[in-house]
Amino acid sequence: MRSALLRTLTVVVASVGLVACNSAAGTDASARPVECSGPATAAEPLPIEPLPEPTPKMPTSFADTSGETVTVTDVDRILALDTYGTLASTVYALGLGDHLVGRDISTGIPALQHLPVVTHNGHQLNAEAILDLNPSVILTDYTIGPLEVQLQLRDAGIPIVILSDQRTRDTTVPQIKDVAKVLGVLAAGDELAARFEKDLEAANTHIAELVGDKPGPRMVFLYMRGNAGVYYWFGKGSGAADLIAGLRGVDVATEVGVEGERPLNAEGLVSAAPDMFLMMSEGLKSVGGVDGLVDVPGVGDTEAGEKRCVVDMSDFLILSFGPNYPATLSSLADAIYGQ
Repeated sequence: MRSALLRTLTVVVASVGLVACNSAAGTDASARPVECSGPATAAEPLPIEPLPEPTPKMPTSFADTSGETVTVTDVDRILALDTYGTLASTVYALGLGDHLVGRDISTGIPALQHLPVVTHNGHQLNAEAILDLNPSVILTDYTIGPLEVQLQLRDAGIPIVILSDQRTRDTTVPQIKDVAKVLGVLAAGDELAARFEKDLEAANTHIAELVGDKPGPRMVFLYMRGNAGVYYWFGKGSGAADLIAGLRGVDVATEVGVEGERPLNAEGLVSAAPDMFLMMSEGLKSVGGVDGLVDVPGVGDTEAGEKRCVVDMSDFLILSFGPNYPATLSSLADAIYGQ
């Protein structure tokens, strides 16, 4: 991912329009907010580059977020399962991708697509499918469940390590190092963390060059699954606020007091006055694309809805906050601010 980061700073523009973030005309243009003229899809960065395969030092002992101290003696058969695919991408980036024996539905790394999926009905753990793979250790968190399955697997004698479910820029490095500690590859964890920081610095520099002195857009992250009637907006503590801050935008959901993930409220959305929506690509597709999105109550009554200003990105990437986050951030910025 190192040098590949700058090679991936491209944008795939949706056929229905172009997000053109230009300052308004006038003598004080640099101080005016960016403007949007339509929808765009952020390009997927190149797949993350894994480190050379390290040699795990066993056994390890780790106090996880459940309060359990878990001893791991074998990492030959790893499962890394969460809602965002973050844990599997971290294991892969550490150079242990060949040790993964299965995946969750959210793990989108091309090199892992041959692995059997052990979740069903979205993000529910399938105990039978997991046990059939005979894992030697399972990394997971509370974004995925049900908890009864995790406890069942622990009762079956499988070391289950429950890690933090926080997804922000500041929690990414600690999570990389926690995964490395559990798997006995501390040096690889330090190397990957240092690479992440270097790539993030490059991404922040790139975004600063794109934005200049202009105020960023007023954004809101919408999570939608139209076939299931799920319409949410994400606010403080959801990861979306941190993503928007990294993009130099204003998170209007947090501004109006939304915490975590909450059902979308039409009146509240209009009051929040967003001028740009961020979405997962499959979520946008599930409501019928941009045409369907503007028919969702409240959406069409905002400036973002009127201008059809929505930027979408792969479900696998946009909120994962894993090792590939700097590349994700840069690609989103390209889609938002244009070239």
